[in-house]
Amino acid sequence: MKKMICGLLAATALTAAVPASAQSVQEVIAGLPDALKSQYEGAPQAVAAGPLGELTPKAKPYKWCHSESYQGNPWRVSVTAELKRLVDGLIAQGVVSSFEVSDSNGDVGQQINQIRAFIDKDCGIITSIPGSATGLDDAIAAASAAGIPFVTAAGSVTAPSAVNVDSNYSRWGYEMMDAIGKALPQGGNVLIVEGIAGHPIVAQERAGGDAAMANYPNLKISRVVNGDWTANVTKTVVLQTLATNPAPIDAVWTAGSESRVIAEAFTEAGRPVPLITGSITGDALGYWKANPQGYRFEGHAVLPGWTAQTLFRVGARIMEGQKPVLNTLMIPLPPVHEADLGNWYQDCMSPDAVSVFPVPPTDPVTEEAMDAYFANPAPTPGWDYAAVPGACAR
Repeated sequence: MKKMICGLLAATALTAAVPASAQSVQEVIAGLPDALKSQYEGAPQAVAAGPLGELTPKAKPYKWCHSESYQGNPWRVSVTAELKRLVDGLIAQGVVSSFEVSDSNGDVGQQINQIRAFIDKDCGIITSIPGSATGLDDAIAAASAAGIPFVTAAGSVTAPSAVNVDSNYSRWGYEMMDAIGKALPQGGNVLIVEGIAGHPIVAQERAGGDAAMANYPNLKISRVVNGDWTANVTKTVVLQTLATNPAPIDAVWTAGSESRVIAEAFTEAGRPVPLITGSITGDALGYWKANPQGYRFEGHAVLPGWTAQTLFRVGARIMEGQKPVLNTLMIPLPPVHEADLGNWYQDCMSPDAVSVFPVPPTDPVTEEAMDAYFANPAPTPGWDYAAVPGACAR
């Protein structure tokens, strides 16, 4: 894939957590397997050396504490449920003593207080979906001073002592627009449906999409609207667009989970359903099964279960004394192609299954690939992808 946008790779010399032969962050990235190395191309996150070279994990059994910034939608609830399931396995083995969750409900100040409470409780590790990229930095520094590793998912923080488990959303935006360009070799009109206006991830996704569109001069943007990553908002703005824009729309580029309601909007408006990108969901797969000729999809799977699993795998390895070679570990988003929808569909999925999330048919990142992110790798304790419950079992 062509270079998308300049990554902000920090040319920091590596700590003792990285083999002595590795002299820079760029060299560490160059030595990763291709599937991981490619995730850093155009990455908007600042990438530095692994920060835990001097960390000695707390003795077992240790407390696993999870700091949530919001539990107000099924995606976030599912992340916590899957993380609890995995940590409960370590509790059964006597590795972890307890699992505790806090929820700040979108209040950064409250999340800071909850993190400091976790420090006072002498948690062994704090995992988190942070509510701010910068606002938690002092609390994270306090955790580090207390010997507690802080590991994030679904959003990186700028605290130098944190380990971020994240994905390259610019790359995702690029790959989805690239799929549209390849599907429309003669060109066509593309409707852009973004998430919440001003959100950093929205800007990253769009930057990647715009970079890919530059490679396909016959693609034209018909309109840009914001669906706020919310089904009813998305459907409303798409219907409004179709009512006021009679020109053909050949594809919809969106980085949300609302592909089903977009397809419904086109059908309700009496318009041909175009190719739609985004993140696959259980309701979308149910809609595809019920309307096999009326749903076209190319995208990825930004899944709560997969988010929890990668967070768990990194956290559990750190607590075994394994040292991350970078501060930001990029995790590929599982691709989903229209021809593969049958491999993702399960019987419990219907057009109303908005709380059902698919499970990738195979492990998107093998243990061997995960090993590359650690200077002294060993298998993840308590991890077996074959034991992950299917979508209908959740």
